[in-house]
Amino acid sequence: MPIYKPSELIGFLSDLGVTPKKGMSQNFLIDKNIIQKILSASKVERGDLVVEVGSGPGCLSEALLERGASLLAIEKDLQLAKALERFNALEGQLEIIQADILDLPIPDILHKRLHEGKKAKFIANLPYHLTTPILAQFITMHTLFSSLTVMVQEEVARRMVALPGSKEYGSLSLFLSFYAQMRYAFSVSNRCFYPVPRVQSAVVVLELRDPPLVSDVVAFFKMTRLAFCHRRKMLRASLRPLYAPALITASLQFLQLPLETRPEQLSLQQFLMLFELLQKEIL
Repeated sequence: MPIYKPSELIGFLSDLGVTPKKGMSQNFLIDKNIIQKILSASKVERGDLVVEVGSGPGCLSEALLERGASLLAIEKDLQLAKALERFNALEGQLEIIQADILDLPIPDILHKRLHEGKKAKFIANLPYHLTTPILAQFITMHTLFSSLTVMVQEEVARRMVALPGSKEYGSLSLFLSFYAQMRYAFSVSNRCFYPVPRVQSAVVVLELRDPPLVSDVVAFFKMTRLAFCHRRKMLRASLRPLYAPALITASLQFLQLPLETRPEQLSLQQFLMLFELLQKEIL
């Protein structure tokens, strides 16, 4: 029975004795059109292995199974995880793990389930307070996942896909673009959820790729985070805790960038070139 209609979902939850938990960001989809748009945006096909995080009552899970996907459903809520067992009619098509996604050894789990050369697809309605930790963990898994399709807060979605020069562009935009090609798929009204959250949402698709070569990934992101901590400052000032002012000035000049350059003006490629120049001089 589809449970994307409010009356059906409320009745289903009532039968389970479940009420949405605010602390777990439980806002459940009640719009069939949004479910279909997620399927379209994620390009799920028959036979794909899909990791769905936060399956909840299972409205999207059911649609993924009907599409012919093999589904690994990860749900932290014990009662909701058990309720997903109602979809087990097709043996081998659904596996349910009741756990916090951040506690699972995902590489070990997927290596046992992926055929050679195959990659999984990740789909999640991310809890707003865990959006960054979950993205940071999975964005690096380009050998396991071909794409991440995530529903996030509208404001976060705009920051994720922001381009250099825009007010939303920041360390998150840069970090994600290092690992993926991103696209803003569509917005989602808060009226598409039960209970109704206070914020609007959006779906973003991240197509994972091999990251660019860099001499020290940890040091690179340390530099970019520091730069964006003081986004209104010129790089000559914001990077001083890491590099000598004369070195920053010389590197900007070598790249033919204005000495007044601020972090939001640089693309990923420009940040990479600046970093390698600065590192070369301090090694």
